[in-house]
Amino acid sequence: MSFKSIVRELREMKDGIGSISRRGMEGRRWRNRTRSHIAPEVSHFDPDQQGQWANLPSELLLDIIRRVEESETSWPARTVVVFCASVCKSWREVTKEIVKTPEECGRLTFPISLKQPGPRESPIHCFIKRDRANSVYRLYFGLTPSEDESDKLLLAAKRTRRATSTEFVISLVGDDFSRASSTYVGKLRSNFLGTKFIVYDSQPPSDAAIQHCGQLSRRFSVKQVSPTVPACNYSVATINYELNVLRTRGPRRMHCAMHSIPFSSIQKGGSASTPKSFPQSFDEKSFPPPVSKSKEPIVDISLPGFSSSTMSLLSREPLVLKNKAPRWHEQLQCWCLNFKGRVTVASVKNFQLATAVDPSQNIPVAVQETVILQFGKIGKDIFTMDYCYPLSAFQAFAICLSSFDTKPACE
Repeated sequence: MSFKSIVRELREMKDGIGSISRRGMEGRRWRNRTRSHIAPEVSHFDPDQQGQWANLPSELLLDIIRRVEESETSWPARTVVVFCASVCKSWREVTKEIVKTPEECGRLTFPISLKQPGPRESPIHCFIKRDRANSVYRLYFGLTPSEDESDKLLLAAKRTRRATSTEFVISLVGDDFSRASSTYVGKLRSNFLGTKFIVYDSQPPSDAAIQHCGQLSRRFSVKQVSPTVPACNYSVATINYELNVLRTRGPRRMHCAMHSIPFSSIQKGGSASTPKSFPQSFDEKSFPPPVSKSKEPIVDISLPGFSSSTMSLLSREPLVLKNKAPRWHEQLQCWCLNFKGRVTVASVKNFQLATAVDPSQNIPVAVQETVILQFGKIGKDIFTMDYCYPLSAFQAFAICLSSFDTKPACE
């Protein structure tokens, strides 16, 4: 069988891959997950029911998946790589070994890549669509929206206004924003004035703490409905907007403290935390912790459940980002930033984030001027979002969501 025929058959398997795994509920679960490029965990296959694809020689299987991974570089064609991982257990193990992180290859493949740092050289281009009627914000992969609505959904968030705060729940799908769902990945919460935001992640800031998550969940009160949901939320970043008491004209000023990313990550030889998997697989069963009426879990990093490596990560100096100061354009009579053509509409929400560096620190100017995240308006309810190392798609999306909240004290 030729390589092209194998790829063609893999494409034709798009509607039938769900039948490989358990029928019924797992089949419906697969159809829901394909909307957010999630390949189902295939840990319960019967060797007699995996079919001829599982019996390929290991050398041939490795060569096929490697060639598919190298040939499909962007969505929607990259779904073929996900289909390879969905064939059977052996195919999934080989695919996970071959697929690299976004930092190494600049590609998004599995859901966990949304929690991994972006590439160092060139940013990953995305855009956000705002649904005003439902207060839903959807993050898509690509330069610009397509006309046939075939854009690749990465993340979605729903805004909920409360008496004293605003909350954005972030999910892997666009129609399920319950924190009791297996698609829940984190949230963003603001204070009453909308000047301070806290980013919560559904998993620990490093893989070292994942193995202790079950033990840690029994040390504090958590309200949990589904046993497949991570036991708690972890505060990984804070976003602060400066107050504009004098009501002077000018853009918003913001600072982002990334507690899960050490400052050393932008230095030569430094690295940011790169999770390899979610704390619990989507099909994994576990016992839920005791239910309590507490609204928010309180995570104490001094508990014995955290390893020394995790403690050292959290105790390091965090990476702080600040928005680049725009210049006043006399002819246009407005504040301007060089978005390199990625932003076309003036808006108070537009911003570029770079590293906030103390003058005493020996950091090259090129590193200080590098734009790590930029966000801006290109049309009615359409915004671009470009991010790179050391931010992940989830972290960048959460920061951009903070710009949508009302800030009367900052403008």
